[in-house]
Amino acid sequence: QVQLVESGGGLVQPGGSLRLSCAASGRTFSGYTMGWFRQAPGKEREVVAAIRWSGGSTYYADSVKGRFTISRDNAKNTVYLQMNSLKPEDTAVYYCAARVGISFSGNYNYFGQGTQVTVSS
Repeated sequence: QVQLVESGGGLVQPGGSLRLSCAASGRTFSGYTMGWFRQAPGKEREVVAAIRWSGGSTYYADSVKGRFTISRDNAKNTVYLQMNSLKPEDTAVYYCAARVGISFSGNYNYFGQGTQVTVSS
């Protein structure tokens, strides 16, 4: 049973930074792609970043390129999302996700419970 547990959300002022963590368990994740999604009130869930567990290739949505960095720690089975220069429009519930395979697109099989990120002065 795959489990994804997010942490690190909170309230931050515009221009500030947060680092989200996703502790993954339940199987070996080589061959998986890990992603961070977000969903703002009244909007559809969107992928913001993804990383291949093996090799570490990354994908970023245009809206976060240059500001967000996704990474993983194989020893800790943890995926991170470093978010810098945060904007009010980054406010959303952020979800960690995992999918079998190395493609960045396609359906993700597993999601965590989400962590709230609020960017406000």
